[in-house]
Amino acid sequence: MDTGQERPRWRFTANYRVHPRVQIGVEYNPLVDEVDPLATVFLLTEDHRRPAFFLGTSSDRIGSPKGTQSYYLTASKVLPRVPLSAYGSLNYSEWDDGFNVPFGAEWFIWRGFSARYMYDGERSHLMGNWFGDNFGISLIAVWMDTFGIAVAGGF
Repeated sequence: MDTGQERPRWRFTANYRVHPRVQIGVEYNPLVDEVDPLATVFLLTEDHRRPAFFLGTSSDRIGSPKGTQSYYLTASKVLPRVPLSAYGSLNYSEWDDGFNVPFGAEWFIWRGFSARYMYDGERSHLMGNWFGDNFGISLIAVWMDTFGIAVAGGF
């Protein structure tokens, strides 16, 4: 990400699904020599009537200081009959030493292309995405004025 801050400039994450409802991982921020845990536990999976609910932890939002984690309870749902999904979280931020409420929505445009709006509890971001079966790329407008790129792969 093109920013004057060192921590978010380069970020690497790896996740492993140890159970159909449990994912663990690690985040590495090399410019500040930081390694943080990632974890997600799905309490309920989404179906045609109800949203998914999950608990998790990751580093706090973009721009937060080294060593700060967030802990969240999130609900997400693909909306019926429209190409949209939405999510909302109750998030405890170590950086803020308090709660905030991140939320967002994604518009599924066409054949793997989507646009996502995210509010991280303090600031907004936009993403343009393309995801295939095992690979994806995202162009990110962090804070609506700082640009970056993310690449994802799976196997």
